[in-house]
Amino acid sequence: MNPIIVALDLDSPGKARELVRRLGGRVTFYKVGLELYATGGMDFVGELIAAGNDVFLDLKLYDIGETVKRAVERIAASGVRFTTVHGSGAVMRAAAKGRGSSGLKLLAVTVLTSFDQEDLADLGYPCPVSELVLLRVRKAMEAGMDGIVCSPLEAAVVRQTAGPSAILVTPGVRSAGAAKGDQKRVATPAEALRDGASYLVIGRQVTRAKEPAAEVERILAEIGCQ
Repeated sequence: MNPIIVALDLDSPGKARELVRRLGGRVTFYKVGLELYATGGMDFVGELIAAGNDVFLDLKLYDIGETVKRAVERIAASGVRFTTVHGSGAVMRAAAKGRGSSGLKLLAVTVLTSFDQEDLADLGYPCPVSELVLLRVRKAMEAGMDGIVCSPLEAAVVRQTAGPSAILVTPGVRSAGAAKGDQKRVATPAEALRDGASYLVIGRQVTRAKEPAAEVERILAEIGCQ
């Protein structure tokens, strides 16, 4: 199985289409986040799905329960494979109701991989990052989430807590020597998979490469998936 999800963190559907074209089927799972969603919306999501791709719609839903439930109902009906909600109990329970019996997989966001201990202190959390992550993992599994979005540095302990059937999706993954960008808690693709990740979200290492298809091949070679 190819575990790579390419993050289409681009500012227009046209640029995203061109990247997908250049990858030429080497990747068939794409993340659509807030930036691309703001310009392409569900029309572009539907376009990706119609072309035979899986879509991870990363909107990190966080709102009153009824709003989350109804939004998830619409997402589930679209054929999206994964979507994200913040790890608040009420939000996660509402999302689970909205998903119903569809095939949509719900992923709880624990602590953003751009956050470190200083960022948590600024938000008023006195506990270590790892402690907050595990609290949210336990709550997520109790609320019926299918998996977790977590830093690859926490993948091993999250896997132990969430169990063998949980889907673990890890952003903050970079090959050795690749730029970290704004991520603070990162690991290599091989390290993330070794520690229990199911899928690797990879953005700028591929999207900003001169030869994105070659970069994907490089990553697949690193993890022995060619």
